Amino acid sequence: MSHLRLTFQLAAAIGMSVLLLPVSASAADPIFETSGPASLILEKGAGEGPAWHPELGILFSGNGGTGRLSLSGRQSMFRADVGTNGLLFDSMGRLVCCEAQARRVTRVSAAGQVTVLATEFEGMKFNQPNDLTIDSKGRIYFSDPQYGPRDTMEMKDQAGRLVEGVYRIDLNGTVIRVITHEVDRPNGLVITPDDKWLYVAGNNNNEAGGARRLWRFAMHADGTVNLNSRKLLFDWKDGRGPDGMVLDRQGRILVAGGLNDSGRSVETDRFKAGVYVFSPLGKLLQIVSIPRDEVTNCTFGGKDMKTLYVTAGGTLWSIRTRTAGRVVWPDAALQK
Repeated sequence: MSHLRLTFQLAAAIGMSVLLLPVSASAADPIFETSGPASLILEKGAGEGPAWHPELGILFSGNGGTGRLSLSGRQSMFRADVGTNGLLFDSMGRLVCCEAQARRVTRVSAAGQVTVLATEFEGMKFNQPNDLTIDSKGRIYFSDPQYGPRDTMEMKDQAGRLVEGVYRIDLNGTVIRVITHEVDRPNGLVITPDDKWLYVAGNNNNEAGGARRLWRFAMHADGTVNLNSRKLLFDWKDGRGPDGMVLDRQGRILVAGGLNDSGRSVETDRFKAGVYVFSPLGKLLQIVSIPRDEVTNCTFGGKDMKTLYVTAGGTLWSIRTRTAGRVVWPDAALQK
């Protein structure tokens, strides 16, 4: 089947619309249901996250805690004053949280009981646990960058250099560092369902010349990363780099990134704010333009898992896709 070769174009969003900007997509395999605008479903409170549950609705981080938009459209606070960032339901439907404010990773049961999973590595407190992914065995991987002031950082390597790494929490609670300096300021990450590949966003948006890149690593069966396999998939250069990401059932990677406002000192608007859709090999297929800075994360939800939810500047958007997304929950429930 031949593919259409479309010119790379970035157009400004009009009003509150979200436009689909094709780059190189297959006419026989469209990614989204229509080329029309997406829906703004929440005007404030959705800064990060997000995570969808078939009973709870969509959860997100914002206003100092974890918020909730119910299936009926009612907004409420799910957990107050916890300073969460990345959220993900595990295979048992428990909410795993990166609590950047408290510098820890926690898990919340269906009954609301909070379990602290990790607070330190080799006696050093984490920086700001940011985002996470879970493999088929239930092992949790999370990124630990440091944005803003760096005077509180404790995490160092054996040579005394500061570390912004990626860690794995095993089922027995052991914490292992799997990436040390191979990614400049790791942020969003996602592992493939077969545990073979780990995608990691490097987003150093505090420094001029900082790396803003999407990387792919091969994984070993024991959950360690083959660091020699590191492959650059996309470079946002001097623009705002990649943030959170999610996979669909065709293995495509949907990555939040880019910037609309060029007034920042260390980032340009070379790449507009939106969701960047890549093939598993890193070919840019399509861009969903979002008229809000900053586009921070995305996930799939809905009864058929074909609704893409996007957090951006405290707002929450949704857009329908033709292919369902891959998330740990409720995928695990459907397999039982």
